[in-house]
Amino acid sequence: MRTAYQRRRSKLSGAVDTATSASSSSDDHGPSRSPARSGGAPTSSSPRRTDGGGRDTPRARRSPPPSESDVPRGPSRSGRVPPPMPLSGTEAELETDYPPVELLAATTPEKKWRNWWVRTTWTLIMVALFFVILLAGHVWVVLLVVAIQLAVFKEVIQIAHVPSKEKKLPWFRLVNWYFLAATNYYLYGVSILEHFFRHIPPVLVPLATHHRFISFSLYVIGLVFFVLNLKRGYYKFQFAQFAWTHMALLLVVLQSHAIINNVLEGLIWFFLPSALVIVNDVFAYISGFFFGKTPLIKLSPKKTWEGFVGGALATLAFGFVASSILIQVPYFICPVTDLSSSFWVDVSCPVNPVFVPKPYRIPPPFLANKTIHIAPLQFHALVLSLFASSIAPFGGFFASGVKRAFKLKDFGELIPGHGGVTDRFDCQFIMGTFTSIYVTSFVGRLGAADVLLRLMHLSTSDQLAVYRQLTQLLLEAGALDLQAGVPRTAAVVADMVTAALTATV
Repeated sequence: MRTAYQRRRSKLSGAVDTATSASSSSDDHGPSRSPARSGGAPTSSSPRRTDGGGRDTPRARRSPPPSESDVPRGPSRSGRVPPPMPLSGTEAELETDYPPVELLAATTPEKKWRNWWVRTTWTLIMVALFFVILLAGHVWVVLLVVAIQLAVFKEVIQIAHVPSKEKKLPWFRLVNWYFLAATNYYLYGVSILEHFFRHIPPVLVPLATHHRFISFSLYVIGLVFFVLNLKRGYYKFQFAQFAWTHMALLLVVLQSHAIINNVLEGLIWFFLPSALVIVNDVFAYISGFFFGKTPLIKLSPKKTWEGFVGGALATLAFGFVASSILIQVPYFICPVTDLSSSFWVDVSCPVNPVFVPKPYRIPPPFLANKTIHIAPLQFHALVLSLFASSIAPFGGFFASGVKRAFKLKDFGELIPGHGGVTDRFDCQFIMGTFTSIYVTSFVGRLGAADVLLRLMHLSTSDQLAVYRQLTQLLLEAGALDLQAGVPRTAAVVADMVTAALTATV
C-alpha cells in the first residue's frame, strides 16, 4: 500500500505534468484562457461569451502553471507539512535547501586560513583548560563532565523549542529539567555507592539501601505531573517533547554517567579515551585541510577519506605511546579513594597488573628470539584507538544527521570556530561509554565497595554465613592474625571477600 507521502507526491506530480502540457500546447496554438467556474475553457479563437442579456462576460485571467519554485519545500511555522517537491529521484535528492558544501582543500586561501586560525586558537584554549582541570583533581573533572552534560542537554532540548506553544504550557520546561534531575539522582547515586559506600554516614545508609526504589518513585512523580498537565489541543506536541526529552536523557545523561565512572576507576580511563578523540579530530582536520579531496559521508560533507585515514594513523600511534607514559604516573592509574587528591598530592595504590610491563617474544618470521616488554594496557590502548578513529566519528555523523533534519548549521555558537558544546563533544559520549563497558568486560575486577554493597542486600543469617566463610579463608591464607583480629593487607582482604561472596551468593 502506498503511503500518504507517496499519494501526495503522485497527485502533485500529475497536476504539474498537466499544467506543463497545457502550457506547451498554448505556446504552439496561441494563448489560452484559464477555465471558468462552470468548467468551460474558451480560447482566443472562440466567439465572445455572453450572458442571457447579450452582455459580454468578463474573461478569466490566464494563470501560469505552477513552477518548481512555487512548491513549498519545508514545514511552515504553523507546523503543517506541505506536499514534497515533484522532482524525480530519491528523497535524498529532494533536499535541495542546503547550500553546496566546499571542501577545505578547495576553499580560497584567505577564508581557509582565517578558519584555521580561529579554530586552532580556540582548540588550544580548550586543551589548556582541560589540562588545568585534569591536574586539579578528580572532583573538578567530575564537575567538568556534569557542566558539559548540562550544556549539551540544554542544546539538544532547544532544538525542538516552539515558543508559541510553550507559552501556553507554563510547566512544560520544568518537566524536562525535573526528569534530568531525577535521572542524575539515580545515576550519580549508583556511582557513589559503587566507590564510596564505606564512607557513607550511618544516617544515610537507609537512603543508600533503597536508592533504586527512591529513584523510581521520583520518576513516577514526574510521569504523573506530566500527565496531569496534558492540555487539549497540545497532546501531540507534548508527547513528542516527552519522547525527545527521554531520547536526550538516553544519549546524553546516561553516557555522561559512564564517563564519570571512568574518572572514578582511574583518571587514565578518562584522559586516554578523551585524548584519543581529540588527537583523531585534530589530525583528521589537518589531513583534510591539506589533502582532503574525497568526501567521506553525505551527512557530513566536509569530512574526507584523506582526513579519516590521517586521523586514524595518528590516533593509533598516539595511543600506544601515550599509554606507556601514563602507566608510570600513579595519579592516573590509581582509583579514587580520596576526593581531595590532585596531581600535586602524593597518590599511591596497589598497581593493577594491566599497568605492569610483561615480556613478549616476537614470532620468528619477524625478529627471531627477540623479547620486548609491553604493558597489557598498551594493547588495550590500541583497541581504544581503533574505536576512537573508526567508530567514535559516527557519533559526530549522528549529530550531523540531527542538524540536517532540523536544518541547523551548528547546535550553538558558544565556541567560535567549533559551534556549540554538542558539536565539540558529540564523539566523546560514545567513546566514554565504550571505554566503560570495555574496562568492565576485559580489564576491571569486582572491588571491595561492590562486594559490601551486595552484602547489604543479604539477610542477617546470610551475612553471618559469609562472615564465617571469610574468616576461615583468611585463616587458611595466613592473612588474619587471631590475636590482633585484623587482616594484614587490604589487597588480600578484597580478594578473600570477593571469593567468599562468589561462593555464597
